[in-house]
Parts: sequence; structure tokens; C-alpha cells
Amino acid sequence: MASEEHSIQKKIQVALSQHKCSVFRTNVGKVQTIDHRWFDTGLPQGHFDLYGFRWVDNQVFYIEVKSKTGKPREDQIRFHEFLASHNVIHGIARSVQDALMIVDGSLVGLGFDDYGSDLR
Repeated sequence: MASEEHSIQKKIQVALSQHKCSVFRTNVGKVQTIDHRWFDTGLPQGHFDLYGFRWVDNQVFYIEVKSKTGKPREDQIRFHEFLASHNVIHGIARSVQDALMIVDGSLVGLGFDDYGSDLR
């Protein structure tokens, strides 16, 4: 993850935690162990950077953190389509304000309008 995105992500985690939400950072990918075996995190390809739930109603949310110019990968678009098909709160956050808007507004798919979707 680019350092700008990492900085935004940390700010979002703090803000959501202070906003009566539990929020978790995900690590997705494969790494080779010292004995040359591959270890996979087990999360689906395209899983978003952050997920959590609101304390007030236990609604789950997912947030993909991007810089101002960052674009979602194909696997992230597929994950968005899956979440949207189940009406799950999620979106792309380029700032703390975006993340709060997604969570508080129960938004489904914020920021994905410009990217292809089978749901339209």
C-alpha cells in the first residue's frame, strides 16, 4: 500500500474507533515462509483494507482506502459487486470524511460509480 494510503488508513481507523465503531485492518496476500512454503491470509481476493461494525446497531461495514488518484483493482470491483448484491455498507474512502460518510450514511458502494459493475 502506498504510504499516502497507509496514512489515510491509520487516520480512518482512529476516527472510526472514536466514532463508536470497532474497526479492523486486513492483510491480504501471499508470502513465502522461511522454509519456502506459501502462506495465504485466507481472505478473499479483493477484500477491502478495513472492516468493522457500528456499536449502535451492529451493522457491518467495509472500507477500501485509496489516495486521491487511486483506482480499485478488478478483484476489488468484484468484491464490491458481491457486497452490493447483499446491500452491505461499503465504499472507497479517500479521507476520514469519506469513511464517516459511508458508515454514518449506510452507503452501499460509494466511489465505485466510475468503475464497471454487473449490477447496473
